Amino acid sequence: MKQVRKTAILVGVLALSGLFYSPNANASTSTTEVQQATKKITGTVVDAMGPVIGASVVEKGTTNATVTDFDGNFTLNVKPGATIVVSFIGFETQEIRVGDQNNYKITMKDDNAVLEEVVVVGYGVQKKKLVTGATVQVKGEDIAKLNTTNALTAMQSSTPGVQITQSSSQPGKGFKVNIRGVGTIGTSSPLLIIDGINAGTADDGLNGLNPNDIESIDVLKDAASAAIYGARAANGVILVTTKQGKAGKIQLQYDGYAGWSNPYKVPDLLNAQQYMQIIDETNMNTFGEATNWSNLVPANILSKINNGWTGTNWVKEYENKNALQFSNAVTLTGGSENSKFSISLNYSSNEGIMGGDNASNYKRYGGRINSEHVLLKGKDLIGESHDIITIGENVSYTYQRSHDLAEGSGYWNIMQAAYVASPLVEPYNADGTIASYDKNGAGYSTDIYNNPLNHFLAGGYSSINKNRSFNVNATFYWIVEPVKDLKYRGQFHTGYNANNHRDISLPYNSNPTSASANYSLNMREAQSSSLSVENTLAYILPKMGKNTIDVLAGQSLERTQWSNSMNMSFTVGEDNLNSLVHNGWDFNIPNNYETQYMTGHGGYDNPLQTNIVSFFGRANWNYDEKYMATAIIRADGSNNFARGKRWGYFPSFSAGWVVSNEKFMERAASWLDFLKIRASWGQNGNCQIGNFYYLSNIGFSPTGYPDYGYKFSNDDMYTISQGSYTTGAYAKNPPNEDVTWETSEQTNIGLDARFLDGRLGLSFDWYVKMTKDWLVQAPMNVVLGYEEPAMINGGDIKNTGFELALSWRDKIGSDFNYHANVNVATNKNKVTRLAANGGKIGIDKEFLNTLFQGSSYVSLVEEGHPVGYFYAMSYDGIWQNQAQIDAARAAGKAVLDSAVPGDPIWTDYDGDGEINYDLDRHEVGNPNPDVTLGVSLGCEYKGFDFGITGAGAFGQQIMQCYRTAQRTNQYDEYTTDVFNRWHGEGTSNTQPRLTVGQIADQWVSTRFMQNGDYFKIQNVTLGYDFNKIWKGSPFSQLRLYVQAQNLYTFTGYTGVDPECSADGGKNADNTNFIRGIDVGLYPSARTFIVGASIKF
Repeated sequence: MKQVRKTAILVGVLALSGLFYSPNANASTSTTEVQQATKKITGTVVDAMGPVIGASVVEKGTTNATVTDFDGNFTLNVKPGATIVVSFIGFETQEIRVGDQNNYKITMKDDNAVLEEVVVVGYGVQKKKLVTGATVQVKGEDIAKLNTTNALTAMQSSTPGVQITQSSSQPGKGFKVNIRGVGTIGTSSPLLIIDGINAGTADDGLNGLNPNDIESIDVLKDAASAAIYGARAANGVILVTTKQGKAGKIQLQYDGYAGWSNPYKVPDLLNAQQYMQIIDETNMNTFGEATNWSNLVPANILSKINNGWTGTNWVKEYENKNALQFSNAVTLTGGSENSKFSISLNYSSNEGIMGGDNASNYKRYGGRINSEHVLLKGKDLIGESHDIITIGENVSYTYQRSHDLAEGSGYWNIMQAAYVASPLVEPYNADGTIASYDKNGAGYSTDIYNNPLNHFLAGGYSSINKNRSFNVNATFYWIVEPVKDLKYRGQFHTGYNANNHRDISLPYNSNPTSASANYSLNMREAQSSSLSVENTLAYILPKMGKNTIDVLAGQSLERTQWSNSMNMSFTVGEDNLNSLVHNGWDFNIPNNYETQYMTGHGGYDNPLQTNIVSFFGRANWNYDEKYMATAIIRADGSNNFARGKRWGYFPSFSAGWVVSNEKFMERAASWLDFLKIRASWGQNGNCQIGNFYYLSNIGFSPTGYPDYGYKFSNDDMYTISQGSYTTGAYAKNPPNEDVTWETSEQTNIGLDARFLDGRLGLSFDWYVKMTKDWLVQAPMNVVLGYEEPAMINGGDIKNTGFELALSWRDKIGSDFNYHANVNVATNKNKVTRLAANGGKIGIDKEFLNTLFQGSSYVSLVEEGHPVGYFYAMSYDGIWQNQAQIDAARAAGKAVLDSAVPGDPIWTDYDGDGEINYDLDRHEVGNPNPDVTLGVSLGCEYKGFDFGITGAGAFGQQIMQCYRTAQRTNQYDEYTTDVFNRWHGEGTSNTQPRLTVGQIADQWVSTRFMQNGDYFKIQNVTLGYDFNKIWKGSPFSQLRLYVQAQNLYTFTGYTGVDPECSADGGKNADNTNFIRGIDVGLYPSARTFIVGASIKF
């Protein structure tokens, strides 16, 4: 009858602007209660295997609490008749009313807590066993144990179907994240939501978040799970929940560590003697004559070499040995049932392993306050007691400082410069000063002498730069529940971000073509702000028999505004240095902005704004927790599209069947605890393109020239008046009013199961993901004179695969606990339709020179192929002798006219009887892995804990070239991989003879491609909680640990790191499909740390 009454008055309650409650509604908060005497109770908390250590025992409705000791015992003073609440992870929470007895034995029940626990879904939570979509959750405590600067690193071993690849090994850098394959060539990273707020994409959005602040991370992989986020959820969604306060005893926790890092692996460069031997062979093969070293190198250097000097290893010169790593985090949590809070402060500092005194570094300072308060608690109209009005806030601040070194490209790259410099040059003078060409170059050929350190220490490769940014986010929310299970939630968020970058270049003289007598200063600043408003109304309907239905409806408005407020470059000579700098380079603010010192200018505000308005709804139904279904609809409107095209509608449907709850499965109950089959279909949207492509945007004159201004001449070097800044404008792109939403449609079938009393867990998913109406740029019509082509909906991409996760958790005796988790995922990616650039993307001039100077394009997007596949020549071995070449010609096989022993046996791919670079290139490899693997193992024994995690990827290839001037300079250094070259019959059938400027040096081919399979031992940890032996400890936890990170990599790849997402330095939105290009990566670090986790 109560349920009927509740439903009957629901409409009336919604129509009222006020709230009604009974006169005794606030009785629970009365301050006139008579203080009662307390009673001391004791007890023991156990499970089937023995004592439960660290279980929470709380007097319900108060902050009076304690935890069990190592024998499972507890003591607590409570009021007579009170109720104590006993909880521990992995067990059912129990409530026991205190009676006449003074001692209690409480047996905790394994409730298959993994099934009963809730996971975060869009705009709410749901029991894991009732979820019908494909999701995966990572606990914050598991992330924190791995002591990573970025939580994504910790997720690599535990999220099947989520490919997480570091974009750089420098400290503080981001990642490339893809869920279930690459679905677009633009922004392909998943949407990141932190505490219900859009935080951008996962690639960089987690950089500013301290892993110790995270309660959990939930990944929504299929369209049905992510459809509630419609706009920008086409690539999946990552939901981060930060730590919230909990009722009970106030707890103070400290987590900190200190450690040191060194390169895990660097290329083995040739020493002086090996280098001279290889150069001799190269010159003989190319020019037919030996090298006259006396014309290239000073006599004193040749004498040193003859006396055993092995030359300079430039990589070693760059190293920053034992780079220091620090992290400190303090968290205070607590509260009562009416008011809860969580406060945290954190600081971390990470030095880079390369750059010596100018090594890269990253520092992060942060703070967060989360709290929630019940303002009104009482009974509603039908007499049910609950929280009626609740308010809360999440406020965070992050300040980041970093110093990054240039990497990735073949031309402005700290590592590439070290890889090619000759070992016959000394870096320093006898007095310790840096050597230079003007003072030390006598007797050297200009092709030999290069001291990269000279340029590096003077600011080359961004070695003297500073990046600063801060971010403030504040979210305020209110929950009104006028009738139990009817909740209105309002939320307002505002955020602000500002960053600036400054880099300096001092006079240098490293070689004849790399020298300057000037000082330069470059400055960039940008800022952005965000605002969002959300309102949701959720209601759990009264049960109708065994049917449970809950519904949610909501609305959101998001606005992001950003601007590039300043971008300036200045160059002065020694005489004018004071005109540029105040108080040294640490305060590098220009004294003036005189145009004669300005070499680049972008000093104008360029505000941009995006707006998205959304409406969404969801309905969940389950019958006796046996059959369940979910339906979602979301409508998004974006100002990126013209009127009539702005709204996208994204539905999804999913259903589940808990087979193990059927009567016919009762016979399996002895070994099968749970079995659920689920299926889903849904759509998500993507609107991530530049603003106003439906219009012809106005462009302004280029900024990359000394005489900034509108250009009229063919060489782009002259304005109306040379030296003056005459700004001009032009139409940048043709308009397209028909461009609209890109849609990702996905079908998913999966199952979840648990066996053997919950010890064995299994989750399986198979999916088909189709990206439709792919947002791409149309073929360029150069006759029209536009700078950019039109944006169109011009393609489709298909991703298919499966994901399997297995877990095992058990005990041996009462003290030894252990667990093992393994997950594996596959993905196949193919472009099924493409209407841009003649069916290919990646063939424009901007994609040239990716692999080496003068190289053609390497990565393509084309119908019928994977996104970003490697497009190159292949060969079937090496010609071993002239007789083999003659026999092939006699048999009518395609052979180059210039072929000689040691050259590649090029593949006539099109079968036309000729070797032709334009016609015989084809798909030779794929930078995207076919299979990813994650492993996590651990155990605990009498206070000790041990854990090991690893992750790997298989089936991908990497293009590698460390010699930028591959075609022109035979005096560039080599790595020891050159020992695998052909240098006589039978010596090699994979790498050709050494030459300079020959076809094998000019053509992009499989010569540069390697298999990129790898498996990394990412983390090994050994810890001990000293509370085990310190019985009178004032701490609830006193854990000390040692840890090794990036301990070992199993791979056949010869480069520094097979985890390669580099794009050859292209770094543009429209080149996001390029990856797996190694032209000199910053080495990954192996780190050893010592740390402590202390709870008071």
